[in-house]
Amino acid sequence: MSIHFGVAYYPEHWPRERWETDAKLMQEMGVQVVRMAEFSWFKMEPQEGLFQFEWLEEAVALLNQYGIKTILGTPTAAPPAWMIEKNPEIQPIDHHGRRRYFGGRHHNCHSNKAYRVHIKRFVTAYAQRFAENPGVIGWQIDNELGNSHEDLCMCGSCRLQFQRWLAVKYRTIEALNDAWGTAFWSQGYHRFSQIIPPLITAAGENPSALLDWKCYCSDLIVNFAKWQADIIREYCPNQFITHNYMGFNQKVNYYDLGTLLDFVSNDSYPAGYWQKTPHQPDSEIAASYDVVRGYKKKPFWMMEQQAGIAGWEYMARAPKPGQMAAWAMQSVAHGADSILFFRWRTCAMGTEQFWHGILGHSGNPGRTYQEAKTLIQTFAPYMDEFEGAMPNPQVAIVHSFRQNYAFDIQPNHPELRYVEHLNKYYKALYEKKIPVDFVQGMDDLTNYKLVIAPLQYLMNPRLEQHYMEYVKNGGHLVLTMRTGVKDETNLCMTDMELPGRLGELCGIEIPEYDCLLGKKGGILYGKKEYVIEKWCDIITLQGASLIAEYSTSFYKQSPAITEHMYGEGVAWYVGTEPGKELMEDLMAYFAKASDIETLGAAADGVEMMTRESDDKVWLFVINHTRDEQVYHLHDRYTLLEGEKEEFLNPYEIQLHVKTKHKKG
Repeated sequence: MSIHFGVAYYPEHWPRERWETDAKLMQEMGVQVVRMAEFSWFKMEPQEGLFQFEWLEEAVALLNQYGIKTILGTPTAAPPAWMIEKNPEIQPIDHHGRRRYFGGRHHNCHSNKAYRVHIKRFVTAYAQRFAENPGVIGWQIDNELGNSHEDLCMCGSCRLQFQRWLAVKYRTIEALNDAWGTAFWSQGYHRFSQIIPPLITAAGENPSALLDWKCYCSDLIVNFAKWQADIIREYCPNQFITHNYMGFNQKVNYYDLGTLLDFVSNDSYPAGYWQKTPHQPDSEIAASYDVVRGYKKKPFWMMEQQAGIAGWEYMARAPKPGQMAAWAMQSVAHGADSILFFRWRTCAMGTEQFWHGILGHSGNPGRTYQEAKTLIQTFAPYMDEFEGAMPNPQVAIVHSFRQNYAFDIQPNHPELRYVEHLNKYYKALYEKKIPVDFVQGMDDLTNYKLVIAPLQYLMNPRLEQHYMEYVKNGGHLVLTMRTGVKDETNLCMTDMELPGRLGELCGIEIPEYDCLLGKKGGILYGKKEYVIEKWCDIITLQGASLIAEYSTSFYKQSPAITEHMYGEGVAWYVGTEPGKELMEDLMAYFAKASDIETLGAAADGVEMMTRESDDKVWLFVINHTRDEQVYHLHDRYTLLEGEKEEFLNPYEIQLHVKTKHKKG
C-alpha cells in the first residue's frame, strides 16, 4: 500500500469516545497514515519499568480498522518528571553554565549515560511491543533533533565526551595545539582533560575550538539517533525509520544523520509566527525542500506540513483559501512522496494550544478540512505515478554544514549569513524557472552544466582539485567572495594570496579586500551601475577577463567579477555579494553561457518544477499569489489538472505531463 497523505495525531489529548469520530473524519478526508506518540513518554511509562502501551495499541488498532496506518515516534525529546527527579543531571547546561529545567521539551543532554540507559530500556520495550503490529509501518526517531539545542549541552558529561572526541581526532595534544593555533592568547594545553566546552568567556573565543565543538555536537546527535535506530532495527526489521528535519537548520549535519535512515522527512511552516514577513518567501521554502531532497538524494516525506495558524505565545497569519494546498503541493513538486499535515486537531492545552490544525478546537470540520479533502481527492490519483520520481536539474548549488558553522562563528560582516547568501543565488534561478539541486562539494558534479559554490571559506587540497577537474573537463563553475580563506581547522591560509590554489582556476589573485561595514557599494556590469553589499574582494587579473568592475571606493575600476577559461570549461569569480538586480542579470548570463534550459516564463510568485521517471516528466505550476496569473511553457505538455492551460487562479496548482522521447 502506498502512503501519500496523513496527519499528526494525539489521541491522548482527547477523550476515548472521540477517537472513532476522528478516524471516520480522517477516512472521509483521505488520510492514510498518522504519526503518534513522539511526546508521550509519561503516558507510556508513568513509572520506571511500568509500561502502559494499551491505550496506544487501541488507537493504532482503531485507525487500522479505517485503513489508516501509524508511524510511531520515540518520545526522547520529552523525558518525564519522574526521570528528572531520579536523574536531574539529565537536564542540559547552556553556554552561560545555567541549568535548563523540566517544563518544556528537549530538556535533555544527548551524552548523559543515565539518560541513555533509560532510552535503551524504554525503546527496547516499545519496539518489541509494536514490532509485529499490523497497523504500524514505521518509526520517527525523537523529534526535530537540534531544535532547542542551539547552545546545549555543556555539562560535565559533554565535557568528557568532547575531550574523548578530540583525543580520537588529534591523537596528541601537540597536534591539537597546532590545529587550534593555541599560541595566540596563551591558550595552549598540556592534556585533553584541560579542555572545556565553549562556556561564556571574558572576551573572545577560539574559532578553531568552536568549529570542532560544533562538529562534535553534530556527531553526538547522530550517535544519539543511532542509539535508538539500532534497537528498532533489531526488533522491527520490516518497519522503516525516519526523522523529521528542519530544512537548513544547522545544529546537526543532516547528511550524516541521513545515513541512519531509510528516508528523511521534513517539517515546514511557511507562515510561522517567527517569520519577519507574513510568510516565508516562496523561493526560500523551495530551497529548503531541495536541500532536504539532497540529504539522501532521494524523495522525502513531509512529516509536518503547516495546516493552519502557527502559534505559541504569539500567532501568525491564517493561511488564505488555497494557500495550504499550494504549500503542500510545492513540497510534492520538489520531491515529497508523502504529506502529513500538522496537526489533526488544534490542541486545547500546553504551549501549542494556538498551533492550529485541520480541525479547530471544536473538532468540527471547516474550511481547512474541506480544502485538505479536495486536495487529496484531486492529487491522490497521481501520487502513485510519480512516487520515487526525482527532479533532474542542470544546475547545482554547493551546500556545506562546515562552511555554515565557520560563518556562524565568524560572519566576517555582521549581516552575512551563510544560508541567506546561498538563497540569494537560488532565488535568482528559481525566478527564472530553473530547477536546482543542492550538493556537497565532493559530490560527483559531472551531470551538472553549472555549479555554483558560494562562500568556499574552508578549503583543502582535495576540494580544490575536485573543482579544478570539474572545470577542466568542461564544467561551468561560479566561485564567490571569501573563497579559500581558511584551512579545515579554521586557521587562515598563509602560503598564497587568496583564493589560494583556486587562483589558478580563476586566473586571479586577491591581495586585498574591504568589508562594507555600514554601507553599500557599486559595480559596473555592462553599461549599468548596480548595488552591491557586505564585501569587496579587490582582484588582480592573472589571466582572467574582467566582466564587471567596482564603481566606488579607492578600488574603483578594479575587477569585481571575472571569467576565466580553464581546460574545456569556465570559472567565474564573484568578488562581492550582488544586490537583487545584479544577481538576476548575472544568473541570466551564467545560465545562457552554460546552455541551461528554463521550464517556462511567468511572473514572480508563479513556480515551476519537474519530477522525472524513466519515461515521463511531470511539471507542476503553482500560483503562490492572491492574483490571477498567466504563464508560458517552453516545451509541450498535456494538462492533467487545472482549469485553463497557461492561466492560473489565485493559489491554483496545475499538473502537466509529457512522455520522454526514447533514444534510438
